[in-house]
Amino acid sequence: MPKPESFTIETIFVPTKLKKTLKPETVAEIAESMLDIGQQEAISIRRDGDRLVLVEGLHRLEACKALGETTILGVLVPAELAQHKPLLAERPEVEAERLKMARLKQLRLEKEAAEASAAGMKRVSAMDTPRARPPKGARDNPKASGGRPAKSASKSLSDWISQQKGSGNRY
Repeated sequence: MPKPESFTIETIFVPTKLKKTLKPETVAEIAESMLDIGQQEAISIRRDGDRLVLVEGLHRLEACKALGETTILGVLVPAELAQHKPLLAERPEVEAERLKMARLKQLRLEKEAAEASAAGMKRVSAMDTPRARPPKGARDNPKASGGRPAKSASKSLSDWISQQKGSGNRY
């Protein structure tokens, strides 16, 4: 395995096909990791005439760019090896990086779920607080009572009948 060396980031060409796989959230996670422990895995690049072409490590390259780095550790691989990319992916270092990223993603998802759950609990507890309601039977809508103000509140049918008899109304 070739020894990692330092390459100027701006001289590395990123193929369009690779650019389409870029995930900003992964770049952010790797950048955070690089701030804590530095770059742990070199990127893979190959020569194509006078230029350097990225073979593997797009998210690491973008994380270094985001952190303001001008150089990155990389390994120059022969073009033949670049064609057999699955062989590179089987390296233990790459697998360790994938596992680390999977753990970071899982922790982030768990944190987001806990925050969402806490926010949901706040909404539920706000909905559980009793509302001030008018006493049962009280009406503040004149149309609901036929448009006429009540003369007095009758407690039962017999009270209402006697009230009607007293006022001279026929029921």
